[in-house]
Amino acid sequence: MNETLKVLEQRRSCRNFIPDKMIPEDVLQQILKAGTYAATGMGRQSPIIIAVTDPEVRNELMEANRRVIGSQDGYDPFYGAPVILIVLADKSVVTHIYDGALVMGNLMNAAESLGVASIWIHRAKEEFEADFGKNLMKKLGIEGDYEGIGHCALGYAAGPANAPAPRKENYVYRV
Repeated sequence: MNETLKVLEQRRSCRNFIPDKMIPEDVLQQILKAGTYAATGMGRQSPIIIAVTDPEVRNELMEANRRVIGSQDGYDPFYGAPVILIVLADKSVVTHIYDGALVMGNLMNAAESLGVASIWIHRAKEEFEADFGKNLMKKLGIEGDYEGIGHCALGYAAGPANAPAPRKENYVYRV
């Protein structure tokens, strides 16, 4: 089977990461580069990626995400993943949500191809509408009107991936 198709069929969301096993920098750079090659409407490249590898910032982000869903203290919505890639997209571009979603897909599929587990975590929109996200962007020198699309949590899985669910009937219609 073609390697790309194999990656697409085998990638699964990971909900149990090894928290203290960091992704090597060269591997992370490959994943990030793949994200920058996602298709975007009219080639405008509306998304940006914030790579969070600092444990302190990662934990602040975790707390911000946890507060959005109202979970109890101690809950980690990132399942222990040591790296969080935040995808934001420029709201002035009409295709920004689709562009950001394609970046997320590229990040997750690139990670899978390199033996790194991933999961898409939501609530980036709410985080970056709040002071936490606005302050982080300001600290990084990011200007503009961006919408949070998602978090790509990355790391090494603490156990084997689940088997794929059977594909539903009537997934594809042909004319």
